[in-house]
Amino acid sequence: MWSALIFDVDGTLADTERIHLEAFNAAFAEAGLDWVWDVPLYTHLLEVSGGRERIRHYWQQVNADVRDLDGSALQAWIDHLHELKTAHYEERVRAGAVQLRPGVLALIEAARTAGLRLAIATTTSPVNIAALLRSAMGPDWQLAFEVVEDASTAPLKKPHPQVYRQTLQRLGLPPSQCLAFEDSGNGLRAARAAGLPTVITPNAFTAHHDFTGALRVLPSLDGVTLADLQAWYATAAAPA
Repeated sequence: MWSALIFDVDGTLADTERIHLEAFNAAFAEAGLDWVWDVPLYTHLLEVSGGRERIRHYWQQVNADVRDLDGSALQAWIDHLHELKTAHYEERVRAGAVQLRPGVLALIEAARTAGLRLAIATTTSPVNIAALLRSAMGPDWQLAFEVVEDASTAPLKKPHPQVYRQTLQRLGLPPSQCLAFEDSGNGLRAARAAGLPTVITPNAFTAHHDFTGALRVLPSLDGVTLADLQAWYATAAAPA
């Protein structure tokens, strides 16, 4: 039996990506840009982990002939855009635009009752995590999670396994005693590179990803019990 559950945030705990998309477009408009990301474009851009990294990637696509010699001016501009986007995202979360995905809260509560340790391993920003979980779980949401690793502590984005390796180190547990929950191909590759068995719950933006190597691919965590997770894990670990 494993000792800890480790959760990604965006797309896994909650279907946040459409709200992130709205927030990006609102930030672009506020900054006077004519950029408009539609769903197909944003679905493609999600292959790039991290909001700032996504903005930089798109800027490089639409400004292929422009060079920023030392990189500082471009980075400052990207940081400003991302700050605007974060503010718009927080505003939407506070207005109730995002809820936890089905089954998430029930599984978290069951795990806590069973004495399992909980952690977050995400490459989103701390303010985004706080905005979402404060709204969904209340002001004491941090009490549920022993470890929170995010973009401020793990700058190397998924599919790099840094965030998972640091989470495991802080938990003081081997991968075999933990179970990860993800929604994307990049997330799965990061978790598997850290040796973690991984349950995938795709969303509309990630359903087309390759989830080879996942412990299970489920539409959601609705109705999933700790006993289910243990049975799937035991089956996967059994010798052929």
